[in-house]
Amino acid sequence: MIPLKDAIPYTPPFRCRILYTGTLPLAGEDSSAQQDSEQSHFQYATPSPSVGIGMDASITPLRHGGLSLVQTTDFFYPLVDDPYMMGKITCANVLSDLYAMGVTECDNMLMLLCCSNKMTDKERDVIIPIIMRGFKDTAEEAGSQVTGGQTVINPWMTIGGVASTVCQQNEFILPDNSVIGDVLVLTKPLGTQVAVNAYQWLDQPERWNRVKLVVSEDDVRKAYQRAMFSMARLNRTAARLMHKYNAHGATDVTGFGLLGHANNLARVQKEEVGFVIHNLPVIAKMAAISKACGNLFGLLQGTSAETSGGLLIALPREQAAAFCKDIEKQEGYQSWIIGIVEKGNRTARIIDKPRVIEVPAKDRDGELW
Repeated sequence: MIPLKDAIPYTPPFRCRILYTGTLPLAGEDSSAQQDSEQSHFQYATPSPSVGIGMDASITPLRHGGLSLVQTTDFFYPLVDDPYMMGKITCANVLSDLYAMGVTECDNMLMLLCCSNKMTDKERDVIIPIIMRGFKDTAEEAGSQVTGGQTVINPWMTIGGVASTVCQQNEFILPDNSVIGDVLVLTKPLGTQVAVNAYQWLDQPERWNRVKLVVSEDDVRKAYQRAMFSMARLNRTAARLMHKYNAHGATDVTGFGLLGHANNLARVQKEEVGFVIHNLPVIAKMAAISKACGNLFGLLQGTSAETSGGLLIALPREQAAAFCKDIEKQEGYQSWIIGIVEKGNRTARIIDKPRVIEVPAKDRDGELW
C-alpha cells in the first residue's frame, strides 16, 4: 500500500485570503459614490466591512436585514499517514478561517477530495472512506454537518473543504482594531512542518544522519504525534473567548508561517501599529532539529509553514492572561503571550533572539502534553 504522505511530498497549504466587501471600484472610479450606490442596493443589509483583501474568510452582506454570509475554503496535500487523522486535520484547518473571524458556529460544510490515480482500487476503497469519516466526525464535533462536495481523480491526492455560515454582525470580529498596548496571544505551538518532515526522515538515512545527534527516534515519534493531534484540534474555544475577552483581531497561523500571518494581520490595521514577537512556543525538540538543519525550515525566523495552527490574537493587555488561563481550564492546553503591539508602520517582526518555549516543558511517560 502506498503511504498516504507519499502521494506527494509535503508542501505548505495553499492559502487564498479574500474578504468580499462588495464590488471593488475600478481605477479612477469614485469609491464613495460606488459604495453609496451599493448600499442603496442592499438597503436592508448590514454596512459592508471596509478592510478589504487580507482577511481569513469572506463576508457577504445579505439582502435580508442584519445578516451576512461568512465563507471560506482551503485545501492541501496529505501530510500524515493516518487517513482518519488526515480527514480531521483537513476539516479543522478549513474551520480555522471562520474561527479567526470570531465565528463560532458553522452552518454547513462541503468536502473537496482529489483521489490519486496512483492508488489501486483497493487502496482507494479503503483509504478514502476513512478520510471522509475523519472529516465528517470533526465537522460534527464543531456542531456542523457535511452536506456535499466534489470528488475527482487527480495525479496528486488533494483534500479540502468549504465552510459556510450566516451571521449577525455581532457574531464576527473584524481583524483591524488592534491598538498600541495590546498583546499578541498564540493558541497552539509552532513546529508542525518540522515534526512531519523529521518523522519522514526516520526512513531516509541520509537526512536522519543530519539530526540524530540532537534528537532521538522516540523524540521524533512523540513530536509527530503531538503535531498530528494539535493540527486536528479545533480553534473553536479560542474563537468563543475572543468575544469574552474583547479581542481586537486575529488570524490563524498556517502556510505563511507565524511571521507571514503576523505581517498580514498587521497590514490591515486601522491604527499605525506594529507587531513585535518576543516568544516562540515550539513543539519540544523541533527547534533543535531546525538548528541542526541550518535553519532549513526557518522555524525560529517565523517562516516555517504550519498546518491547522493556532490563532494569533490581538488582545487588550489586561485581558490576555485571563484569556490564556480560561482556555487552558476549558481545553487543557496552553496558550502563550508571544508579543506586543506598539506604534509602527503596520508590519511585524521577531526580535533577534526570541525566547524559545519548549512545549511541553517536561516529558511525562504515557502523556503527549
